[in-house]
Formats: sequence, structure tokens, C-alpha cells
Amino acid sequence: MLEQPHFGRRLKRLRLARGLSQAGLVGEGMSTGYLSRLESGERRPTERAVSYLAGRLGVDTSALIAPADGRSLTGVLAAVTSAPPGTDETAALSRAVEEDTGEDPAARWQALWLLSRAAGRDGDYEEEHTRLRELVALSDLLAAPDLRARSLVAYARCTRALGDLRTAEPAAVEALSIARASGLSVSDTLAALMVLISVETELGRREAAGRHVEEMERDLLPRAAPAQAAEALWTAAVVSSRQGDDPAARARLDRARGLLRGQDDLSPWTRLRAAATAALQTSPPRVAPAERWLAEAASVLDLVGTPLQLQELRALQAHLAFHQGRLDDARALTRALLSTQDLRLAYRDRVRLSVLEGRLMILAGRTDEGAAALRRLGAQVTESGHPDLAAHIRQALATSLADVASPGRCGSGTAPASGCDDGPWISYLPTDWKQRGRSNGCSD
Repeated sequence: MLEQPHFGRRLKRLRLARGLSQAGLVGEGMSTGYLSRLESGERRPTERAVSYLAGRLGVDTSALIAPADGRSLTGVLAAVTSAPPGTDETAALSRAVEEDTGEDPAARWQALWLLSRAAGRDGDYEEEHTRLRELVALSDLLAAPDLRARSLVAYARCTRALGDLRTAEPAAVEALSIARASGLSVSDTLAALMVLISVETELGRREAAGRHVEEMERDLLPRAAPAQAAEALWTAAVVSSRQGDDPAARARLDRARGLLRGQDDLSPWTRLRAAATAALQTSPPRVAPAERWLAEAASVLDLVGTPLQLQELRALQAHLAFHQGRLDDARALTRALLSTQDLRLAYRDRVRLSVLEGRLMILAGRTDEGAAALRRLGAQVTESGHPDLAAHIRQALATSLADVASPGRCGSGTAPASGCDDGPWISYLPTDWKQRGRSNGCSD
């Protein structure tokens, strides 16, 4: 049993890290007075109290009673950052954060930054979100503009991955404002602008995203490092594609690939995934280069990829198989991913995979079932504030129904263009979707 006052300090840190008041932690099973005496070190905890509090905190009892290793957080950070490649020090660092007395906020910021990045790499976006919330608050305490901007950029990216665009947007706006007002580096300013552009695009604010892309290409890209410039061009390519300017999207993709030739400062999977994703979302999809890039990635990830990376790869392979007409392969990959117990994909990737599942149902002759699934998904996505994804679902439903009803009519693989007869497929669309389809040439 961990002796007092160390037990009380650890208990209080765990409670505060979860944003709980004393009353919120104890519930009906313990008095706040008893908890207060435990946290202050006045009372020794009983085994029953430890078990109860661990359950309320959602941790194993060892998180409360495991003995400290005697090293300060700074000492653990030194060990973690100097560890040989491939060493996983996440558990030790997490324990050190729990035991930290808070005497060195900068060291705690660094530890939280490392833990949040590790959670993000694993696809554990909820854990990443918890770490980043404290990180943002700690950045405000430190009053360091660069740390505040970086914390907010990471927080915006994480909340976007969770599908919370309403939280992501103000975080990205604040990060960009701090970067500009404080004269931060091109790298920090560009990072904030990229995440803001991505959020604006998903919110359907394409004009605002386009203006920010112009600013980015004019003021920042000429001075950016090649790897980050390539990321920015991928971001800009998605905006071009959403605006219907696929030649500009393809040109930006080609520029991005050219910048990365011979560069080793961006992980191969990051660059290949971004390039393949953008290529498959152009119209028409650039299938050949996407196939080449994914084959290159698979040769490595199948051996050493993390669970999240492998899921991202399989999702892209499913989309590729669909565009190649290998519907059985697309169906098998999609079904395997959506049935996994530990699906780690970001929100938008999950939605796109569910859209693919609905389209495959329709093309397999299960028209009513597939159309109903896509209508439900569209309603959920609209309700959660993702107009760009909702537009993608509308177009996918209209396209699939049109292909089933009259393959090849008005251009196989696309919804009927303006001036084509609606045909029987239109009866499957909700009323508001029909009107949007007619006013926009049946696609977004």
C-alpha cells in the first residue's frame, strides 16, 4: 500500500486530470469529508476505499497504490527521450505524470505532449483528447505562445478526428491567431492554417477554405520545409477537388510528390496515405498511382505497421478495389474492418467506409437496404455538423442508384447530369436531397 501523503497526492491528480470535483468522484459510496482527508494525507486508505475509488476513476488499483520509482518527472523524461529506438516507455511516463507534484510545469507539458502523440499514433483519440485538454490548460499557465499554438493545433486535429468540428474550429482559429500575433515560425503558422483549412472544408465553407489556401500558397509555402509544404499541398488538393477543380487538385498532388523526392523527414506511410487518399477522391479517381502507392506501403506495413496504420491501409485498399471494379474484394475488406472489435479509424474515415458499405449493398441488388443505410447515415452526419460528409453521402447514394437503374446512362459511374431524366432511382432520395440534386446537377 502506498503510504501517505503520496497516496493522497496521486489520488487528487487522477481526479483533477478527469475534471472531477470531490463530490463527483465519491458518488453515493463515500463522503466528501473522508475523500478530503485521504487527499490531504490525514487518513490512510483502506483496501475497500482504494477499490471503490479506482472503480470510480476507471483505473486499476495499481494506479493508486503502486510504489513510486523514486525518479522525478524530469528524470523519467530524460530516460524516455534517450531510450533506444523501438522502446515503449509510455507506461513509465504515464505513471510519472500521475505521480508528478507539479513543481516543473514545463516538464509536465513535455510529458503530456509525448503521451498525447503516442495515443494519437495508436488511434486512441479519447486518450489523446484527455491529455490534450490538460496540455492546452497548462500552455495557458506557461504563457508561452509557441506552446499554446502547438497545443491548440494538436487539440484541433484530435477533435476533428473524433468528429467534433464545432470544437476543432475555434481551437484552430485561436492557434492561427496566436501564431500571427506572436510572429511564430512559418512551421507553426502553416500547421495552424492547414488544420483550419481542413476543418473549414469539412464544414462546407469552401470559399473560406479557398481564401486560406491562396494565402498559404502565397505567403507560407515558398518559405516552408519540403515535407510540410507537401502536406500543405495535399490539403490544398482536397479543397480544389471539393470545389470541382480537379485539374488544380492533380497539379497540387504532383507538386507534393515532387517535393518529397529524396526527403526523409516525413514518414513513408504519412506521405503515401495522404497521396493515395487525395488521388482516390479526385474525379475521376487516379487509380493507377493510388494502387502503386498503396502497394509500396503494404510491403512495409504488413510487417511492422501499427494496428491503426493497418486499418487505414485496409480502408484505402477497400476504396481502391471499389474504383477498380473488384467489388467482392471491396466488400470483404469493408466487412472485415467494420466488424472489428477495436476499430481505430478517425470519424471521417469510418463514415466513408460506411458509405462504401452502403454503395456495395446497392450494387449487389440490396437496393432498399443500402439506400436506407445511406439515408440514416446522412441524417446522422448532418445532425453532427458535417455538411461536407453529408454531401458526399448524397452524391454516393444518387450515383449508386443511377448506376443500378440505368448503367451507362448519362455517363456510367455518375449521377444523372442536369437535363437527364430522373428515372426510378430518384424515389429513393429524401425530398430535400432530391431538390439539392436537381439544383446542383445531381451531385455536390
